[in-house]
Amino acid sequence: MAENGSDAVVAPLLRGAVAGTPGLLTHRAINTLDAMIGHHTPRYEQFGWAAAKLDDLANWPAARVSVLCTMLVHPRRARSIVATVRRDAPAHPSPNAGPVESAYAAALGVRLGGTNSYHGAVEHRGVLGDGRAVAPDDLLRVVRLHRRVCAAALAMSVAATLGVSALRG
Repeated sequence: MAENGSDAVVAPLLRGAVAGTPGLLTHRAINTLDAMIGHHTPRYEQFGWAAAKLDDLANWPAARVSVLCTMLVHPRRARSIVATVRRDAPAHPSPNAGPVESAYAAALGVRLGGTNSYHGAVEHRGVLGDGRAVAPDDLLRVVRLHRRVCAAALAMSVAATLGVSALRG
């Protein structure tokens, strides 16, 4: 939820606030291209690499804003969130998923990552967070956190839109 929220909610809100409809549509096109061909397969390796890197670049600001929003909605854990993101985010293979997933882990007091299985392939990733392992009961907690982070991003986007409008005249 952390990475998808950043890519699919926070990034379009920010892009639309700063660059209007053209910026929003450009972001969605980049994100869709990555979803379609940004996979590591022999057939799409060259195209997929470029799409994935472009998507990483386009979503870089939103991932950091998502971390900020997580801190804003969990102010008592802000220091822990910053420390966890600084320490653990680099262990994640994605430059954008690492920070937001680390922030969510710290906010919820859980541990993410480690050994994962995707489509039958086992992948070893860095561990994000210091808390306990996630449990099914955490699903409602992450949904609540996600909604609050997205609401904070919406508020920031409205403020940015008003600021950009004021600067334009």
